[in-house]
Amino acid sequence: MIKKLVIFGVGLIGGSLAIALRNAGYCERIVGCSRSAENLQRAVDLGVIDDFTLDPSDAVKGADMIFLAVPIGAMRIVLEQIMPALEPGAVLTDGGSAKTAIVEAAQAVLGDEALARFVPGHPIAGRERSGVEAAIGDLYRGRRIILTPLESTAADAVSKVDAMWQATGAVVEQMPMVLHDEVLAATSHLPHVLAFSLVDTLLSMPQREDILRYAAGGFKDFTRIASSDPVMWRDICLHNSAAILEMIAAMQTNLGEFAALIQQQKGDDLLQRMESSKQARDRYVAQLDAG
Repeated sequence: MIKKLVIFGVGLIGGSLAIALRNAGYCERIVGCSRSAENLQRAVDLGVIDDFTLDPSDAVKGADMIFLAVPIGAMRIVLEQIMPALEPGAVLTDGGSAKTAIVEAAQAVLGDEALARFVPGHPIAGRERSGVEAAIGDLYRGRRIILTPLESTAADAVSKVDAMWQATGAVVEQMPMVLHDEVLAATSHLPHVLAFSLVDTLLSMPQREDILRYAAGGFKDFTRIASSDPVMWRDICLHNSAAILEMIAAMQTNLGEFAALIQQQKGDDLLQRMESSKQARDRYVAQLDAG
């Protein structure tokens, strides 16, 4: 049970956590903090949080759990603001998608005691919509939450974060942070870059109006994630750049191979590659549907 949860960044991710924990009766009080009083008041009006403050130091007073759901580029700034005001024993965790960069920021700012209470985490869940209006109570139900604790992370802090996420209905797993960044670069970061890049490519073409006018469902499905928060994804690209660039290079090589098969009219080889891809995806979707 959490007595006071403070959420920095009450949008889709932070707001959905708040709603899920409120529905589970797992929090006595939820406080939001950001730079936008208008957004925070909207979160209060929607019943997502109980109250808010624009002062980070004031926000964490009396808090036993703090969740950072701000863009990765803002993580260090928030940590610097709250470090002097943290309560002894308060647990910090986050929802950022590039763990190595966030851990480095925490190591640069937090003292040894506070760092031992910091549990890096990442909910593998989301929607193409952003903002507190998009927050829903079942966003994390059945979804994976990856925790990437350090060797110095206190075991009881990990247990508290684990229990918090389980209260939302999520499945909690642990993973080394470097492996996390490599896996997410392949499964999440690259697809988002591809979606943004495809839309950007079409917009740069002289016949873009005709192309978009006649775009079918496939275009809508493939580019859905290009409606995600651009600030968040800019920061992910910049802070997990090595792993993402490696995946982009692999994708460029593979696209080159497909282009060569098309140019050389090698239909049998092209069909084999497509059938292999289809079968792999069908197996993956079947596994997801089976839970």
